[in-house]
Amino acid sequence: MIKAVFFDWFNTLARYDPPREETESLVLRELGFDVPLEKVRAAVFTADRGWFEENTRSPIRKRSVAEQANMYMQYQQTVLATVGIDISGKPQILGKLVKRMQETSSKMHFVLFQDVLPAMQKVKERKLIIGILTNLDRDMTPLCHELGLDKYVDFVITTSEVGADKPNAPIFLAALKRVSVQAAKAIHVGDQYQVDVLGARGVGIKPLLIDRYNTSTDIKDCPCLHTLTELVNYLN
Repeated sequence: MIKAVFFDWFNTLARYDPPREETESLVLRELGFDVPLEKVRAAVFTADRGWFEENTRSPIRKRSVAEQANMYMQYQQTVLATVGIDISGKPQILGKLVKRMQETSSKMHFVLFQDVLPAMQKVKERKLIIGILTNLDRDMTPLCHELGLDKYVDFVITTSEVGADKPNAPIFLAALKRVSVQAAKAIHVGDQYQVDVLGARGVGIKPLLIDRYNTSTDIKDCPCLHTLTELVNYLN
């Protein structure tokens, strides 16, 4: 019987507002490239996957300023390549794109997906423990209060608390220890296969992949949700 449900944060419970793909599309248009929004969304997802995989290899936040800057350049190079924009001989385009995205990103804020609070309510009605496990390196308490999550969420564990990012075991094990629940009686819901699914599975927690944008159709070895409304089917 399931006793605890753990959630990833970004693209599982919350997204940026305005959405990153919209901002990316607008910036590309500023630079003279008119790319369909759906194409940009797919490119951002591809770049995200590369970013998270690289972060798994070595936490990006712990790298030098120069290495971090290079990662931002690589991210945008992936976006450009994925949407089919060739900037050969125009390196200034990449620099302008990175700069404008950093400028606009500072104006973004988190909002919950519409299915989050109803799903949380369903979980709470079953008297299950709810936790958030995030690689964000910040105090999540004010944000949870602002978004109305504090009345549902029993605890939050961030990477800074345990000194390790998902998919590494410490953050998952810390969650189990916090609530004294066996791994087999916990579920973890996240949007990244390498980070959330393999990380949870590695310590014996049942993983659920949430694929809000239908971009993980190649994943066949774990249950896949398209909205958190479907979560109730896995709580027994």
